[in-house]
Amino acid sequence: MSLLKVRDVVTAYGKIEALKGVSLEVAQGSITCLLGPNGAGKTTLMMSIAGILRPRKGTIHFGGEDIAGRPPHAIVARGVALVPENRLVFPTMTVLENLQAGAYQRGDKPAISDDIERMFARFPRLQERAAQQAGTLSGGEQQMLAVARALMSRPKLLLMDEPSLGLAPLVVEEIFRIVADLHKDGTTIFLVEQNAHMALKVAQHFYLMEQGKVSFSGTPGALAEDEVIRRAYLGSSKA
Repeated sequence: MSLLKVRDVVTAYGKIEALKGVSLEVAQGSITCLLGPNGAGKTTLMMSIAGILRPRKGTIHFGGEDIAGRPPHAIVARGVALVPENRLVFPTMTVLENLQAGAYQRGDKPAISDDIERMFARFPRLQERAAQQAGTLSGGEQQMLAVARALMSRPKLLLMDEPSLGLAPLVVEEIFRIVADLHKDGTTIFLVEQNAHMALKVAQHFYLMEQGKVSFSGTPGALAEDEVIRRAYLGSSKA
């Protein structure tokens, strides 16, 4: 069963079409990964789903409802949360204040407090730095905070745009462990990622986007067997 269905989406910056009729699906309970070179349109797609950009054409069905063109707060309220590229935490706010901001649409204060405690249990380093300004955290800690902040809205679908970007290898492994743990807990994840090796360890389905269009859709096995993709993203070719 598909939780997210994107159909023929066109999103443009002025006269330049960044998405040229993109169609894909994210199955309920899955980790689906979108690969592609810089400038392919991956972030534009994420922002179109999240309501930050308004598609010119096409539909984006989430849970059976077309959310294309809805404002971001309405999409968050329906159960979609974005962990943006480059983390984009609120740098002058504390860790705790960032988490509270993630629940800005919720009115259930006792449950919000419980969820903050759950975030601190999941990310102990954030608890240690609860009163610290987010801008002073390390890159890995900021990424954890960005994920935790998104989870505070209790999303049904978590969009993650390049969560390993610019992080040291050991931190990347930790981020992907977190992704796998969230999936085990029942969160559906749509992941944009350049690190295909790590994504192969967690994702059940892959798409490849090139020049604003989807050029591949398949399982991890099919991805690993594709000669062109192996050379471009896995750094090897079959003998």
